Amino acid sequence: MRAAGIRAASDPVELIDVADPRALAADEVLIDVRAASVANWDALVRDGEWDVGISPPMALGTAAAGVIVAVGADAGRWAEGDDVLTHPLPLRDQGTWAPQLIAPAATLARKPPAVPWDKAAAFPVPALTAEQVLGETLGIGAGETLLVNGAGGVSGSLLVNLGALLGAEVTALASPSNHERLQSLGAAHVLDYHDPEWVDRARELAGLGVDAAANAAPGGAAAAIGAVRDGGRLATITSDPPDAQRGIAIATVYVRPDGPQLERLAQQLADGRLNIEVGCMFPLDQAASALETALTGTSGRAVVIAPVTTGATASTITI
Repeated sequence: MRAAGIRAASDPVELIDVADPRALAADEVLIDVRAASVANWDALVRDGEWDVGISPPMALGTAAAGVIVAVGADAGRWAEGDDVLTHPLPLRDQGTWAPQLIAPAATLARKPPAVPWDKAAAFPVPALTAEQVLGETLGIGAGETLLVNGAGGVSGSLLVNLGALLGAEVTALASPSNHERLQSLGAAHVLDYHDPEWVDRARELAGLGVDAAANAAPGGAAAAIGAVRDGGRLATITSDPPDAQRGIAIATVYVRPDGPQLERLAQQLADGRLNIEVGCMFPLDQAASALETALTGTSGRAVVIAPVTTGATASTITI
């Protein structure tokens, strides 16, 4: 099977030959991949900084959407022909940047018909991250004040969107080019992270400081905690939590697969309550360019690849 991946840790991304999918275990399904997510966390996998369960040579990719073509003996409610999306970690065979993917049944969510393949592929990791930060860790409730640092990225945008959906008064921190988009996602206030006084401004907007902060900006948690009131809460999805201070509860959140949770979120996407934008789509043989695009920034719009290797150029694939 021809896939996009690496031959050794930190190697350039390229097309490589990997073994065809093996026989399924009882709790697994085989998926024909229609689209796969490309994001900055794929660079962590490439460089050996995120253990996803397999090692090089390997296909990269940690999220995908596609059609089930085979099921194991104990795959539960899933059947051939089902449209699904998944964050299938730990990987059982190969990553998602391949024509076919083996995924544990427990990581699957049904793809609503209204959700296109590209959005379905881009959605699992940032959506699960947002739910696990806001719903589980911070316990955001209606009427609370919430700061989202790094709101301009794909994960940050969903943190803003879900925070507003939960009834919070959201202050989003991002570059000016993202302000209008974040307001459309429900941000009550949008601040420019270039402003050296943004911490004070965020505190003023919330009174004595925000009830909670969600940090999605690398290196940004230490500044974000300054906007949190005494005894408030902070969760960061980066690996640099700040030191304890002022009775603030601090947590570092690493996304985990959760099929039922993802399915509930996907329905909110289908209903228009949540949103994710795809900025560009690449063929499989341009996966290296896709990753570079994701790393250099797409103004909060996701990058995806489709499982084809010839005959298409970036942003022109129909899936």
